[in-house]
Formats: sequence, C-alpha cells, structure tokens
Amino acid sequence: MWLWYKSYTSHMRFQFDARKSKRLRANPKRGIGFEDAQEIFSHPYYLDQRSDFPEQYPAIGWVGGRLYSLIFEVRHDSEGEYHHLVTLWKSTNEERKLYEEQT
Repeated sequence: MWLWYKSYTSHMRFQFDARKSKRLRANPKRGIGFEDAQEIFSHPYYLDQRSDFPEQYPAIGWVGGRLYSLIFEVRHDSEGEYHHLVTLWKSTNEERKLYEEQT
C-alpha cells in the first residue's frame, strides 16, 4: 500500500510504503515513520548520490530535534517528479560529522 503526501514545501511530493513506515516507527533503532521524516526537506540537509540502480540519494537532516538519515529515489509520474522514500534511521556519528562539515 503506497501513500502520497504533500511536502512542507508545496513543490515536493512524497510516496512511501505505509506498512514499512509503521514498522520503522515501531523499531526503537529508527523511532519515526516516513510521515515524520519528510521534515528533513524543510530544513538545510546534506544530500549525496549513490551509484545504485535505480539511483538512490542519501539525505541527512533534522526531524524533531534529532538528526536522521534517509534514502530516497526521485521518480516521475503523470503529475511530475516525486520522492519515493526507501528507508531511514537515526544518523550515526560518522553521518553527523559529515552533516556538520557539509552544511
């Protein structure tokens, strides 16, 4: 089951698996679902590109006062571009350092 959400910024749309979001929220090592993770895009965030296929992008940013890492894919449909959220976790110390150096 896919869910569609409008972003905190009107030009971004998001899609994700609602069941996976629920599992992430229940996991103490993750602690949030995709609904909350969209907040990353409303603050300054670090973005990189992986060489995977399909192309996946790691983003590191703040959600509710805690730094998180998120993997997403940029996809397209008849309405245009959207971000498909793949997975997320609390950022590691290495990711925190990378975020601090790059933002």
